[in-house]
Amino acid sequence: QVQLVESGGGLVQPGGSLRLSCAAPRNIFSIYVMGWYRQAPGKQRELVASITSAGITTYADSAKGRFTISRDNAKNTVNLQMNSLKPKDTAVYYCNARFFVRDLWGQGTQVTVSS
Repeated sequence: QVQLVESGGGLVQPGGSLRLSCAAPRNIFSIYVMGWYRQAPGKQRELVASITSAGITTYADSAKGRFTISRDNAKNTVNLQMNSLKPKDTAVYYCNARFFVRDLWGQGTQVTVSS
């Protein structure tokens, strides 16, 4: 069942920016590692960025320097600020919550980078 709700996807030109948000239940958000994955056509789903409850972040090499993941503990949301977007960033982006081997997923939000 969907317990994570993503928003913020859309169409943007190369070099533009988008901010994705994911709302999670309080009990999930407070302890799970939160992350963003993406899956482009013909490719496997890959980790873009993650953040622990303590605020420790991890980024894919392709995202470093361009994307920033953050948590808003008051709103129980995790955000992904994406700058300098490239056509290769085009994918469905999924919010993920992980506690050891247990995973929760959002339904995904489409990000399309095209002129």
